[in-house]
Amino acid sequence: MLRVSQVFVIRHKVLVEGQSIRSVAREMRVSRNAVRKYVRAENPEPVRQSRKLRSRPVTEAARDRILELIEEWTPRTTLKQRITGTRLHEQLVAEGKEVGVTTVRAVYREWKRQRREVFVPLVHRAGDEAQVDFFEVSVDVGGERRKVWKFVMRLMYSGRDFAWVYDRCDQVSFLDGHVRAFEHFGAVVHRCIYDNLSPAVRKVLFPKRELTARFTALRNHYLFEPCFARPGTGHDKGGVESRGRGIRLQHMTPIPQAASLPELSRELLRRLDEQAAHKKDIDGRTVLEKFPEERRQMLPLPGARFLARKVVTVTASRSARVRVEGAHYSVPSTWAGLEVTAYVGPGDVEIVCRGEKETYERQRFGRTVTRYRHYLPELSRKPQALRQVAPELLEELGEPFGEFWRLLVDRHGPADAARVLARVLEAVCERGESVVGEVVRRMLRAGETGLLALPCRQEVPVRIVVPELLRDVEIEQAKASRYDALLTVACDD
Repeated sequence: MLRVSQVFVIRHKVLVEGQSIRSVAREMRVSRNAVRKYVRAENPEPVRQSRKLRSRPVTEAARDRILELIEEWTPRTTLKQRITGTRLHEQLVAEGKEVGVTTVRAVYREWKRQRREVFVPLVHRAGDEAQVDFFEVSVDVGGERRKVWKFVMRLMYSGRDFAWVYDRCDQVSFLDGHVRAFEHFGAVVHRCIYDNLSPAVRKVLFPKRELTARFTALRNHYLFEPCFARPGTGHDKGGVESRGRGIRLQHMTPIPQAASLPELSRELLRRLDEQAAHKKDIDGRTVLEKFPEERRQMLPLPGARFLARKVVTVTASRSARVRVEGAHYSVPSTWAGLEVTAYVGPGDVEIVCRGEKETYERQRFGRTVTRYRHYLPELSRKPQALRQVAPELLEELGEPFGEFWRLLVDRHGPADAARVLARVLEAVCERGESVVGEVVRRMLRAGETGLLALPCRQEVPVRIVVPELLRDVEIEQAKASRYDALLTVACDD
């Protein structure tokens, strides 16, 4: 078939230059009938003639066996160990089939084309939909490089994003990400779309899902509808998938550095909002210009904040420790043997018992954190144990107790110093750290290491309640001399 430029040249030579059809055909190396057709045609566009499908006996003979092999091998494949046209060709050759590798690849390519999913262009309406996912990223926190998890929620109409970085990809972080995202947007979307991730889905009963208890509580608190992608497919929520990769490349490359994860998360969120103020769609509207329209269609925030914590009930051991999420935390020694409640957050753990509360930074599995302040009553009675943990305890107590301990060791040696410090801790338990600390400062200024200056145990006055009928009765005070007189009379008798 002639190209459009060739048709133009033929018509120009005949109709404008006046050359004969024979000479033009010889010059252009085409038939005279072709020149005559394009000169006389009202629409001189070249028309491709439909080709007749020719028979392919080799391909037809091999197709059935190729399809059988595909059906037989498919259950024995993975995404990384998948069927290829070359491997199918090798199998056919081994079976004695005379077929080319190009033919086998063409049959396999057509088989895949017929089964390839066709994507439907979707319409995203204001306030209706958000997509949610976690992404693994690397960060430098406190000079240490480590892998963390980035929570991303993307509003699909306006394109506004929320992101926060967590140490773990667990249910507590998942719930906390929702709470922070809804508070950042100031409203709640009607639907959230997820993978079938374990923090939300307890069991897939396709097409339904059995939700986890805490995620159900989150849904009931904010009244949004959870929707889930088909198992094994990620493009059902392709908006957040592509945006998660974009955030990693645009805002987290090179690897970000910060003193803590909250600080890093706040900086990331600031950069996302700054980008939203400048990023425009095809109509020239920025994300922040479209967001007010979306927010008006979203659900209002509830009056109370959802508690994004996991509640764990444990018993404090004889060592005054509790085990929460595989980590051990010390508690006051008076809690030993009692049942305590731990509220596990994404970054901290609150341990509550009988109205008292201890808060810790959440530790990794297998780690142990001990606060020796919790063992002051025991250490005041165990000087040898106190000697072993003195550096850790004095680091918690601070000055002037550290300086006092060093002075004791210099003058009396570690063993006697531990006995004296045990008496100091006894006074701390009875009178309080601030009172004893001030006394120790005075002792240090005077260069004393004795215990006479320490406050003694405070005497508590005992109040005796006398019944009303006995209040007028006068009770004479007893004297020892009267007992002597009674004894003398008794001896005389």
